Amino acid sequence: MNTLDTYNFAGKRAVMRVDFNVPLDKDLRITDDTRIRMATRSVMKILNDGGSVVLLSHLGRPKGGYEKKFSLESLVARLTEEYGREVQFGGDVLGNEAAQKAAALQPGQVLLMDNVRFYKEEEAGDQDFAAKLAKLGTVYVNDAFGTAHRAHASTAVMAHSFAPQDRVGGYLLQSELDNAKKVLEEAERPFTAIMGGAKISDKILIIEKLLDKVDNLLIGGGMAYTFAVAQGGKVGSSLLEADKVDLARELIQKAKEKGVNLVLPTDSLIADKFANDANVKEAPNTEIPDGWMGLDLGPDSREAFTAIIRESKTILWNGPMGVFEMPNFAKGTEQVAHAIADATAKGAYSLIGGGDSAAAVQQLGFGEQVSYISTGGGALLEYMEGKELPGVVALG
Repeated sequence: MNTLDTYNFAGKRAVMRVDFNVPLDKDLRITDDTRIRMATRSVMKILNDGGSVVLLSHLGRPKGGYEKKFSLESLVARLTEEYGREVQFGGDVLGNEAAQKAAALQPGQVLLMDNVRFYKEEEAGDQDFAAKLAKLGTVYVNDAFGTAHRAHASTAVMAHSFAPQDRVGGYLLQSELDNAKKVLEEAERPFTAIMGGAKISDKILIIEKLLDKVDNLLIGGGMAYTFAVAQGGKVGSSLLEADKVDLARELIQKAKEKGVNLVLPTDSLIADKFANDANVKEAPNTEIPDGWMGLDLGPDSREAFTAIIRESKTILWNGPMGVFEMPNFAKGTEQVAHAIADATAKGAYSLIGGGDSAAAVQQLGFGEQVSYISTGGGALLEYMEGKELPGVVALG
C-alpha cells in the first residue's frame, strides 16, 4: 500500500475519502468532532506538499436523495477552523458546480463535497458512479478506516480509476492497521480481551479468533446472559439469544480446550424495567428472577474484571459492560475503562475497538489515558476476524 509519506502531492489534486460521519444535534451542530480531527494530519500533509484536496464522505443514512439534516454543508465552518483556511463547499458530488470548483482548485485549497450517500449508487458500489467521482481528482487517498469494510463506490471501487501508484492510504488508515496488527501479532502477555455489547451473534467470529490469541477473555454486556443460560442459569427477562445458547456452550468448551481463562460475570445489577429510574437490586447472573433484567455488571464481577485487566500487558476492548447510556447502569463500563487506564499507565498497550466502547471511553474522560481508540468498530472487528477490507485491498 502506498502511504502519504512516500507520495509528493505538489501540483496534485487529491480526491480523499474521509469518514466525517459525525453526530449532530437537532440544530445540526457537531457534538463530537473526533472523526474530523483524526483526518487532519493527512489533509495537512497534502496541502503542505503543495497539493489541493477534494473531500468525500457520507453522513448518516439518507433514504435516497438530498436531506438537509444529512448534508455535509453543516461541517464547513468547523473544517475551515480545523484547517486554518477557507473550505469551499461543492454541493452535489455529480453537479456541474462540483466539477467546476474541483477543476479550479489551487494548491493549498480544500473543497468539501456533499454526502456521497445521497446517491444510492454509492452503497451499491456502482462502477459508473465511482468513475465520475474519480474525475474530481488526479490522485486517490483513502483515510476512511471506519468504512473500509464496505465495498462502496467511494471507499473501494473508485480506486481502480487511478493507476496503482496514485492510490494512497492516509495516516489514519495506516495507523488503524498498525495498531490492530500490534494486538494480533505482537501482543505482550498477559493478553486480555474484553467483549461486551448486546449479542453473541455480532461477535462470534472475533471471539473464536481471539480464543487462539488471548490469555483472558472477559464477557460482559447483554451477551453474557446467553452464556448464563448455557451454564444452566435463569436470566429473567434479560436479553437472551435463545438460538445461540448451544453456541455459547461450545465457546465455553473451546476456551477450556485452548487454556483460555474465559471469565463470565457472576452477578448483575438487575432492574424491573428498562429505564434509569427502575427499581434496582443485585442478583447472581444465573438466578435472575422473572420480571427482572440484568443491565450491568454486579460488584463482584466488576472487581473480578478489573483485577485481571490491571495485571494485563495487552488489552483489547470492544463493547460496553452494561447500558452505560443510563447513569445507574454505567458502573461496569466505567470501572473497566478505569482499570484499562490504570494498566496503560503501568505500561500496558490498550486498543479500544471503536463504536460504543470508544464513545464510552471518551464520555467517561479516559480518552487520553489509553493507547489507541479505533475510529471503526465494524471495520476493526472484520479485520481482526481475518477478513479482507475492500477499502484496503483496493489500494493494492
